[in-house]
Amino acid sequence: MRIGIIGAENSHTAAIATVINVERKFAGCSVDYVWGETDAFAEDAAKRGRIPTIVKRPRDMLGKVDAVMCDQRHGKYHLKSVWPFVEAGIPAFVDKPFCYRAEEGKAFLKMARKAGTPVTSSSTVVHYASFKRFKKKMADLGAIVAGSTYGPCDLKSQWGGVFFYGIHQVAMALEAFGYDVKAAQITKNGQDATAQLLYPSGLIVTMNLVKEGCPGFGMSALGEKGVLCKPIDRDKSPYQTEVGMVIKMFKTGVEPYTHEQVLKPVQVLEALEKSVKSGKVEKVAQ
Repeated sequence: MRIGIIGAENSHTAAIATVINVERKFAGCSVDYVWGETDAFAEDAAKRGRIPTIVKRPRDMLGKVDAVMCDQRHGKYHLKSVWPFVEAGIPAFVDKPFCYRAEEGKAFLKMARKAGTPVTSSSTVVHYASFKRFKKKMADLGAIVAGSTYGPCDLKSQWGGVFFYGIHQVAMALEAFGYDVKAAQITKNGQDATAQLLYPSGLIVTMNLVKEGCPGFGMSALGEKGVLCKPIDRDKSPYQTEVGMVIKMFKTGVEPYTHEQVLKPVQVLEALEKSVKSGKVEKVAQ
C-alpha cells in the first residue's frame, strides 16, 4: 500500500512516516510521497520519515498512491486538498480538525458517500492507552453528573483560533461524555479561558483552555459513585494506534467513525468560535 501525505509544516507528518517507514510497524505499507507547504518543510519531513519522493503539487500524487493522509496545520485547507483523491476513490485520513466549516464538511462527506470512498478523522489523544483506561473506569462511577478536561489552547492561534488545539479537548469530551452536545460557551480571563459544553441531560463538561504553562492533557469525571481524575499521558509511540486504525480503514474500507461523529467536533468548535466573539451561549448545529 502506497501512501501519500499532504502537508509537512506539522510535525505529525514526519512522526507518521517514521512509524510506517522507519519503525516498519505495518507490513506492506509505505509512505512514498509527500507535499509540503514549503520546500524546507517537505525536505525535513522526507528526511526524518524516509519518504522517497517530494511532489510539487498534491495532485501530482493522483494515480500513484493507494491512500492519502492530510496533515496541514490549518483546517481550512484540509478538504480542498483531499477532495480530488476521495472523488477518485482513494481513501483518506484527515488530521484534526476535520475541517474549518461544518457546511464544507457536509458537502465533502456527501461526495465521499456518493463516491463510495472511506474517509475518517480523529485526534491522536483519544487513542492513547491512558484515555482508553479513563473511559473504561468511568463505568464504575455510575451516572455522570459533571466532567472536565484541561490542555493547551490559544484562542488567537493563527491556525484557526480555538480550532487548532481546542479540537483535542473537544474530542476527549465527546468520546468520554457523549456526542449530543446542544450548546457551548466560552468564558475568557486574560489569555486563558474555559469552555462549557452543555448536554440535553443537564450535564455540563468544562474545558480548561490554557495558553501557556500547561504540560499536557487531563480530565476528570464526577459520578454518583465516585470521582475520577487523571492526566492523559502520551503513549510511548504516540501515533502508532491511530495510524493502525487508519491503515485498517484503508485496507478494509470500513470507516471507524460515522460521518456524524466526524463532523460533530467541527460543529462544537464553530459554536465555541462564535462564543469567543459574543460571550454568550451558542447553539451547536445538529
